[in-house]
Amino acid sequence: MLASRRTLLSLVAAGALVRPGLARAEDLTRAERAIGKPDAKTTVIECFSLTCTHCAAFARETMPRVKSELIDTGKIRYVFHDFPLDGVAMTASMVARYLPVDRYAPFIDALLATQDRWAFARGANPNDELWKMAALAGMSRMTFDKAIADNNLKTWIATEQQADQDRWKVDSTPTFIVNGQVHAGEMGFDTFRKLIPDA
Repeated sequence: MLASRRTLLSLVAAGALVRPGLARAEDLTRAERAIGKPDAKTTVIECFSLTCTHCAAFARETMPRVKSELIDTGKIRYVFHDFPLDGVAMTASMVARYLPVDRYAPFIDALLATQDRWAFARGANPNDELWKMAALAGMSRMTFDKAIADNNLKTWIATEQQADQDRWKVDSTPTFIVNGQVHAGEMGFDTFRKLIPDA
């Protein structure tokens, strides 16, 4: 949790904010969220839910090596698809999409690393805890309130989720689509790497 918080604070300290002259963050809420080289030979789509413990385990145990050995080396382009399994996950996805595009992936990592704090904390209001996480990422309260009230965005996420369900038959998280092939379930790095051609 401390590492995730440090990551969020470092992004704020580094001034990773929307620069003047660029589109406002809310105009980019529907932009694709991806990391890696656009011309990578292999594209991996992860359908994930921010309240899924299996997604959190993958992010914690497997994703660091995926990033260092496959994404940073240009072997894969990694695309995030929201697939919220409950209302709390939907709200978190909406908040994440209100951050600048370049801060989306670190925020997702932080949320998955701290599910017990904001999603599953007994006696706590998930929205209040989510707001604390968003504030650490540099989001204003006004933007946060706008994000959680954006019914158009909620409808868009649900529509995209249904499209993934219809096209790929996704019914659980995490599900990975690798160059059009569907692979469901949390997996270790060695298993994941075997899905990637020439990895």
